[in-house]
Amino acid sequence: MNVDRAPGLSVRLKLTLSYAGFLMLAGALLLAAVWVFLLRYVPEVIHTPGLFIPNQSDLLRAFAPAATAVLVFLLMFGLLGGWLLAGSMLAPLTRITNATRRAADGSLSHRIELEGRRDEFRELADAFDTMLTRLEAHIAEQQRFAANASHELRTPLAISRTLLDVARNDPKRDTGELVERLHAVNARAIDLTEALLMLSRADQRSFTRGYVDLSLVAEEATETLLPLAERRGISLEASGDITPTIGSQALLLQMTTNLVHNAIVHNLPAQGAIWVSTSVHPGSVMLTVENTGKKLSPQLVPTLTEPFQRGTQRVRDDHAGVGLGLAIVKSITQAHDGTLTITPRPDGGLRITVALPAAPLTDPAGYSWPRSSPTR
Repeated sequence: MNVDRAPGLSVRLKLTLSYAGFLMLAGALLLAAVWVFLLRYVPEVIHTPGLFIPNQSDLLRAFAPAATAVLVFLLMFGLLGGWLLAGSMLAPLTRITNATRRAADGSLSHRIELEGRRDEFRELADAFDTMLTRLEAHIAEQQRFAANASHELRTPLAISRTLLDVARNDPKRDTGELVERLHAVNARAIDLTEALLMLSRADQRSFTRGYVDLSLVAEEATETLLPLAERRGISLEASGDITPTIGSQALLLQMTTNLVHNAIVHNLPAQGAIWVSTSVHPGSVMLTVENTGKKLSPQLVPTLTEPFQRGTQRVRDDHAGVGLGLAIVKSITQAHDGTLTITPRPDGGLRITVALPAAPLTDPAGYSWPRSSPTR
């Protein structure tokens, strides 16, 4: 945003005038000290017939031109030296300003990389370089997300258009199968749109915070998804302690549901297992979701939280989701000032841990959380 301001003196000129002014003041104080502590002891009139001894008036006439010449020299020296010194000191600021202008024009790949020892300018330059790095990574991530979201949304729309074109070209075709396929495609598009909205809501942190028992959230999520696990022949166990935290009940339930759903979908084709547990630690509460499955390489695990990134060689079917499950989990965790840890199990599958700040055991309304809860 450009703001019209009245022209003023440059910082370099202000520093130059300040240096010269302080130098002139110091010189004037020094000359005044010479006058006060030396010349005042010289008598104003000295009577010495036949011998010339300068009195106070004589010394003042000799001292005044010399003092004036000294002050003029100090002024010129202060202006010249101050100008050069200010320019040398402000040179890093010029580099920072130029880098800021390039960033304002859209270039985020450059860095200041200021040399020298650590001082205020070096700290400012390093902070600016760090900001540029984060902005560049964030914008690149947003661009990838937009491209992937466009691709994912285009697929169901393209399928719908194809199905409609087929129905229009063949009016006598049975519409029952067409309606079912359109319904499935439309449902996927709706799920994807809702997932995108959920992700945006978590990223913007636009939600109301309140006291939440993470163990009850885990229990609700497991009970909701238990039928899906049973249909796949997967055992689902939940246990743990009361885990009070502060956040959004709806978002934390969505986060836990996504974790459990992901553990069900990406599991062994038969005889799989899932363990959901909550625990309390000093200053934090933890939700852990662990499942069996195929072995995953350590290089693949960090990419699982990227939007629309799905692990290779993992079970996929109609319940596989839209590729935003763990991305939403990561976003909700960060919005609640928590940390998300994903580690592959040696025998296959994943162990996912969400750590959130713990809430006091007594909320402002006076409700006291139970100290423990039975294993479910």
